[in-house]
Amino acid sequence: MPTVPEFETALRPHLTAAHHLARWLTRTAADAEDALQNAVLRAFRSFDRQRPTNPRAWLLRIVRNCCYDLREQNEREPSTPALVEDDVAERAGEVVGLIPETPEARLSRMADGRALEAALGELATEFREVFLLREVEGLSYKEIAEVAAVPIGTVMSRLSRARTQLRAILGARRKETA
Repeated sequence: MPTVPEFETALRPHLTAAHHLARWLTRTAADAEDALQNAVLRAFRSFDRQRPTNPRAWLLRIVRNCCYDLREQNEREPSTPALVEDDVAERAGEVVGLIPETPEARLSRMADGRALEAALGELATEFREVFLLREVEGLSYKEIAEVAAVPIGTVMSRLSRARTQLRAILGARRKETA
């Protein structure tokens, strides 16, 4: 078994990214917490054997697998998924919060964040996953390929399709509200 400080040093910096991925893949706070807890336990148990060279990609892959396992379990026991919090608007607010903002601009930013969140929710899981890992978490194509256990070409293809679908969904919504 690894020492706790060694394990923490390697993985603590990546827990926020792991939590974000779990929230987007499971779509509920409770399921994300369950998946993350299982992932950290799996990671701890195998850390000594694996000694990952890229702890971030390694942890995110475990989180991804736990989320998929939990989804399969939940499909056998159906429930109604809740939408994730507006992480996009929240992150935008961190940056925008440094500059005074008019109420109209804040409402517009919040509406854009909600629209993006809803559009992301419409994407197939494999497209949403690569989009979030690239655009929100900033992983490289190689790291995403490690996490998703697919070739880099597949990552590039999924990312392109995700972006195309998001543009189409958001464009259609803008036309509906215009």
